[in-house]
Formats: sequence, structure tokens, C-alpha cells
Amino acid sequence: MPRFCLSAPLRAALPLVLIGSSAVPCAVFGLVSPASAHAVLERKEAVPNAAYRGVVQIMHGCDGRPTTRISITIPEGVTGAKPMPKPGWTIETVKSAYARSYPSFHGQVSEGVTKITWSGGSLPDEQIDEFTFFARISDAFAPGATIYFPVEQDCTEGSYRWSDVPAENGSAQALKAPAPAVRVIAAQGTTTQATATAAPAAPAAKAGAIAIEAPWLRATPGGAKVAGGYVTLRNTGPEPDRLTGAAIPLAGRAEIHSMTTEGGVMKMAPVEGGLALAPGAGVVLKPGGYHLMFLDLKDGVKAGETVAGTLTFERAGTVPVTFTVAPIGAQGPDRQGPGAAAPEADSHKHHH
Repeated sequence: MPRFCLSAPLRAALPLVLIGSSAVPCAVFGLVSPASAHAVLERKEAVPNAAYRGVVQIMHGCDGRPTTRISITIPEGVTGAKPMPKPGWTIETVKSAYARSYPSFHGQVSEGVTKITWSGGSLPDEQIDEFTFFARISDAFAPGATIYFPVEQDCTEGSYRWSDVPAENGSAQALKAPAPAVRVIAAQGTTTQATATAAPAAPAAKAGAIAIEAPWLRATPGGAKVAGGYVTLRNTGPEPDRLTGAAIPLAGRAEIHSMTTEGGVMKMAPVEGGLALAPGAGVVLKPGGYHLMFLDLKDGVKAGETVAGTLTFERAGTVPVTFTVAPIGAQGPDRQGPGAAAPEADSHKHHH
């Protein structure tokens, strides 16, 4: 077991737990200030018996080292948790039995995801990013309660454990490594940021036999180089067609992706040759399924904006479209946020 030469006052002053992969010489083991690494939840309020979109913001690395792994513990009473995939990161989940059964839109649930881990990516110390999951706040929590989501942050060297929870009736201000927290509030009169910034849905368009409905993008965090795009396509004609490409001025290129799960790990892959549109059939590009990936972004996209772009079809050709921009983590162009008319977190196989 490595020993660190820290005095008692210095140990007491440490604002968090730093776990090194090996012993660190006394001369180079420095004090870490509260601003040097932090994990917080963007949405600090939730409603009982409603969906919750948890967005964990990682503000810094570990003493200048890039973050390579983020793990979130889902506490008892928060059900149906599902992670949002991130390009360049692999997702693993741990599923466990709950202490009791909880109501959901599909009846009672007695087990679910209790830990979500993103790994394999690299988040530089000078950048921030967000790791998102969807879940349901069950009837175990009443307004006034606080829910804690412990977070593990591993870097190329060193780790942080944002897992301290105050004792009953205790204060979180004295904690050295506080777990991100959510305050439970009453549903009545609650207005979400996502609802306030939702853009109006784009009108339907048609190119030959292809009907194009509600193209939209997800807003991106600062510094992001990738944006997700979604749309509903219907082939109303007698001949097959194929979606082969998409473009927006802000992106260097775009790909059509599919989402699959192998051994509990969610993976994305390009759809080679384009996405088939059978005669008389439709396909919905949506979070957790087929979707567009706009890569090499020159600038971010913000909720409430509209973005001009194009969709290209094998038979119908290149068609101008207007993408509306919904908030980060939105599940539809007009269905976002905890307590809004978003799909129940338990009801979708995946989210992206």
C-alpha cells in the first residue's frame, strides 16, 4: 500500500479523494483545489413518478491528465436507467435486483440498471463534456428529498471518486468529494428548460415519392465535433429508394449509423450502401436506432435554432430540408426533459 507524505492539516484540506495508480513521491503530490476536477449534474431538480434526464458534466481531468472513464451509480428508487451512447466511448451497464418493486408504464419492475460506465474515450483536461442517462424517479421519493448519484472519474493517471453523501440531516457543504445531487420537487407548476427552448417542428416535405417529416438535430455541448440528426421518411411510391447521404454547412461530413447491443455493450456502426426505403413503407431515424451523424463540426448547434441542410436519395436525388434543434439529450423534436411528454425511460431499448 503506497504511503503519501501529507500532514494532518493538509489531509483535512483535501476537497476530494485522489486515487493514484501508483505511489507518488512526496515532492510532487500536490494539493488539488475544488476547481481542479468536478462532476456535477446539469439538471438539479426532478419530479416524482416522472422521467429524468441526468446529464453529468465533467469539468476537468485529474491534475492535467485526460479523463478516460466515467461511471455513474444509479441509486435505489431510480428505475429504468438507460445510457446515451457517445462516439468514441464504449458503454457497459450493470443490472441488479431492486430492493422492492416499483410502478412503471409497463407494470411493476423489480430489477434494472444500477451502474453505467463510459470508457475508452479521452477527454482532455482543458475541455468539458457531458455523459447522459435517462431514468424514472419512482414513488420512493417525495418532494423535498435529495437523490445522490455517485460518480467515478478515471484518468490516464489518477482517479476521483465523487461519492460522499451527507449523513441524515447533515450538510453536503462539508463533504470533500460530494456525489452529484438532485432535489425532488412537486410536479405542479414545474417548467423545464428543455420545454422552454424547444424549437417548432419543421413542416413536412416531399421529394418525388419520399415524404420527409420532422427533421431535427440535438444541440451540442461546447467543443463537440459530432451532432446527431433524426427524421421520419416514408416511401409512398411503387419503387424502392434509398437514403444515401445528408449534409449541413456546419459539418465536414455525415454518415448514416445503426445502433446495436452486443453483450450489454451499445455500439454504433455506419450503414454501408445507404438506408433502404421499401415501397409503401417508412423508417424512423430516432435516438437509439438508425440516425444521422454529422461529423467534424465547425461550430455547435443550439436548442431553438434551425439549420438548413440536405438529404440525398438514390432515386429522389438531393432534397433541401430544415432541421430544428432540440436540447441536448432530447428524445424528439418536441418531447424533452423530466416530466415532459418524453417516452418512459423503461420503454425504449436504447438511447442515443
